[in-house]
Amino acid sequence: MAILKQEIRGNGATAAASAAGVDMKIEVIVIPVSDVDGAKEFYRKLGWRLDQTPSGVVQFTPHGSGCSVQFGTKLTSAAPGSGKGYLVVSDIEAARDALIAAGVEVGEIFHLGPDGPVSGPDPERRTYRSRASFSDPDGNSWLLQEVTTRLPGRIDLGATSFGSASDLASALRRAAAAHGKHEKRIGAADPNWPDWYAEYMVREQTGEELPQ
Repeated sequence: MAILKQEIRGNGATAAASAAGVDMKIEVIVIPVSDVDGAKEFYRKLGWRLDQTPSGVVQFTPHGSGCSVQFGTKLTSAAPGSGKGYLVVSDIEAARDALIAAGVEVGEIFHLGPDGPVSGPDPERRTYRSRASFSDPDGNSWLLQEVTTRLPGRIDLGATSFGSASDLASALRRAAAAHGKHEKRIGAADPNWPDWYAEYMVREQTGEELPQ
């Protein structure tokens, strides 16, 4: 019997290792709504793309996102308004301004302090710290979160990419600011700035130590 248990554990470990090598990408998150037409109007106002779907299903995809949201009359038994999601942005202030300009009510920006939320963006604009929230007509909540550098291990080293032109532009601006400080430290213009930019942007996204 002891040998049998050992074989079962071994087979389970092998299966887990095998499954870890299978690409699995989150495609859709279902959110519960009571008024499909009202929700459709709201998410269209966010500027999200309305996708083609089977009858009775509404699907929107945020700009630059690989994951979509769906809602409909019979997609979930969850209570309308019980959904919650995180939306990653590269510039929390620009994202909030754009939503407000589109007619969306967005809460004030806050950041995470040692004793809890503090009004305003993080003074040092540290990644993951600055946030703002809004809700759809049913009360499903969305939290905007400014992420510029991923925590170590959060992105495969060989899969560095940018989801949109605006994300790439934001990364280039951060690299340019950091490179300006680099040139001040060395006291000269850096002719290899394209290589420096590229290294900075890859390291920033994968959570590695940034070049100096």
